[in-house]
Amino acid sequence: MVRDYEVVYIFDSALPEERINEKLERYNGLLTSGGGEVTAVDQWGRRQLAYPIAKKTNGYYVVVQARAETEALPEFERVLKLDEELLRYLVVLHEGEPTAPMSIATREPRSEDDEDEEEE
Repeated sequence: MVRDYEVVYIFDSALPEERINEKLERYNGLLTSGGGEVTAVDQWGRRQLAYPIAKKTNGYYVVVQARAETEALPEFERVLKLDEELLRYLVVLHEGEPTAPMSIATREPRSEDDEDEEEE
């Protein structure tokens, strides 16, 4: 059965971008080996982690959306668990719009009118 998935990877920020791209090609190959397809790859780049992971404070974020066979997931996740340069990953069923990075630094500042309304 083919389903839509979204995978978030957090790689060690010390890795060069070429190495990250090699890993992504390998992972995407595992997802698409049973007739699936990668529909979107969004590289968010290096960002500060909310908390240290393996004594690292920064990570390289990548979000991939793909259609894959459910039978491909156990082997895919096994390979991800064995990769020591991958700090964290998350695989979820994709049921919405494509994601985009949201940062406090990039969103519009709140106006004073909005703050006054919240205090009331």
